[in-house]
Amino acid sequence: MPIEIKELHIKINVDEKAAAATQTATSIDEEKLMRAISESVEQVVNIEKRKKER
Repeated sequence: MPIEIKELHIKINVDEKAAAATQTATSIDEEKLMRAISESVEQVVNIEKRKKER
């Protein structure tokens, strides 16, 4: 039985004080965050494509 995802909620909490203290780590964290977001979007697009194929 296939699983259907009707909604996808992404919640991100940003702590500005911690971000200001770690400027060099921020760029690495931003890269990881952007990569995770893009992978999530790709997965949603793939799910929608499979849904339309049915």
